[in-house]
Amino acid sequence: MFGKNPKRPPLKGDGTSFEIQEIFATLQGEGIYAGWPAVFIRLGGCNLACSFCDTEFESFTGRNLDAIIKETLSLSNNGAIQLVVITGGEPFRQKLDILCTSLLEFGFMVQIETNGTIYQKLDERVDIICSPKNTNGIYAHIRPDLLARISAFKFIISAHDANYQSVAEIGQSEYNTPVYVQAMDEYDEEKNARNLKFTVEIATKNSYRLSMQLHKLIGLR
Repeated sequence: MFGKNPKRPPLKGDGTSFEIQEIFATLQGEGIYAGWPAVFIRLGGCNLACSFCDTEFESFTGRNLDAIIKETLSLSNNGAIQLVVITGGEPFRQKLDILCTSLLEFGFMVQIETNGTIYQKLDERVDIICSPKNTNGIYAHIRPDLLARISAFKFIISAHDANYQSVAEIGQSEYNTPVYVQAMDEYDEEKNARNLKFTVEIATKNSYRLSMQLHKLIGLR
């Protein structure tokens, strides 16, 4: 959306219907499950508007829980794909507990990708990956209830954007939470090459883990 999306507040719902952008099978390209076949459930809308965000999440439609589970099972070849990634937009805008529990009951591993500004209590088996965003020149400290649940942080790094040139302390040290660093995709080969070199330097100096957006490297969504 490249920052052109409206900032949408959390929705009030009962967890049986959702704003869905798309559901599709691919490989998870980033973070702790990089390389795993996965079904992505992309939810619509976000409460932030980041200028570098390359994801479309505003042409969503309403879908009910049963339809979402049915399509996920179909795309997974009835469970042959074991990982479901719930992303957005910002997925925590919508009530996720029933959806996550249902997916777990069907034997799926569930991962949620969030910007870390909204949270709701979920089953402890759900992995939460937080990609914090710099707002007005600062990273906000992660709220305690979410911080205790985060499986890994993923920081976006840019050699050109002063807001994204380092990894801030936002609570990750309290739980020794793994930190991944990922070069910002600025849709410019020279800029991206500098971003990657800079990101590798930061990872090496600080013992962070490098996230490479494998799906883009091999031409997948």
